[in-house]
Amino acid sequence: LLPRQYNDPMSNISSMSTNVSATDIYDTKTFEPARCVGPLISRVRVALLESLDRALSPLNVTSAQYVILSTLASGADSASQICRGISYDAGAMTRMIDRLEQRGLLKRVRVADDRRTMKLQLTDEGKALYPEMRALAMEVINGLLRGFTKAEARQLEDFLKRMLENA
Repeated sequence: LLPRQYNDPMSNISSMSTNVSATDIYDTKTFEPARCVGPLISRVRVALLESLDRALSPLNVTSAQYVILSTLASGADSASQICRGISYDAGAMTRMIDRLEQRGLLKRVRVADDRRTMKLQLTDEGKALYPEMRALAMEVINGLLRGFTKAEARQLEDFLKRMLENA
């Protein structure tokens, strides 16, 4: 069910050109879908993940695996927390956790007072490998930010956070 105030943007496309307010960034006269922030963010995400895959390949870790391991290293301790944090499908997450467990990078631990609950933890091998993965990820991100000042990078972070708050 959709909230009452929800308006389907596709339900009345013809009236959209007259509903542009003075604060809207895009309008029907200048809007170029391929050049707006959505596709640009998507393209940056793809470039980031591809670059991260290349950088992590000597460690036999993928970008998706790194994201899970770094989320665990940052304090998450369950598959559901990781799924929420990175918008990942629960079934795919289970398979990814299985592979990381087989590799010896994380382990499932039963919670003593609720045996139905499993917590995730980095293994000693995962903890040892994490700083190297993190350093490679930092190199990739710094490469994508080449030519930016630190102030511009912080501003970009703030802009992206604001977009997430608006979502």
